[in-house]
Amino acid sequence: MKSAKKNRIVKNQHGRALFFLFMCLCLTAPGTAIGDIYRYIDADGVVHFTNTPTSDGYTLFMEEKERERTRTKRFKAGPDDYDNIILKAAGIFGVDHALIKAVIHAESSFNPNAISSKGARGLMQIMPQNDAALNISNPFDPSQNIMAGTRYLKRMLIRYNEKLALALAAYNAGPSAVDKYQEIPPYEETRTYVQKVMSLYSRYKHS
Repeated sequence: MKSAKKNRIVKNQHGRALFFLFMCLCLTAPGTAIGDIYRYIDADGVVHFTNTPTSDGYTLFMEEKERERTRTKRFKAGPDDYDNIILKAAGIFGVDHALIKAVIHAESSFNPNAISSKGARGLMQIMPQNDAALNISNPFDPSQNIMAGTRYLKRMLIRYNEKLALALAAYNAGPSAVDKYQEIPPYEETRTYVQKVMSLYSRYKHS
């Protein structure tokens, strides 16, 4: 009896270790599509975890949306966490640090692992097709992302003669949309975005 009990304890500890490793991978791998997590306890009492159940013996353990909330909460930073990088980018590209911070706030709420429904990634939400042009190898690295986002923002400011509203609209909707309408495009998302960044910019500039 003691031997059987000891074996069950060892198996349970092994199961917890496997789950801990599995969850670490789920929570720390940016952009990884894990999906729902299922659990199965075999005849020997060993606990198995998977995101691809192969039999009816598996039961739902954690939903994707719950895991995503956990990951976002874990990695969410505050507005002052990236000040050193923001100030460096501001100096290199000649963009007001308060504006950079406002864009980061509007784009990702300071979450370095943010991924939009369209695939934009990181603090300043860089699209994958822009990685090469902006010299990005890891979009989830705060330094690379902020430098790249600021570089792109500066390009938009130059393109639209320092007209901030148009530059922000181009950052959100793309320069082709701004060129087409010769003003802020009539997209609710873009107009809301421009207003939000302008408001945040004023707040950070005077804080």
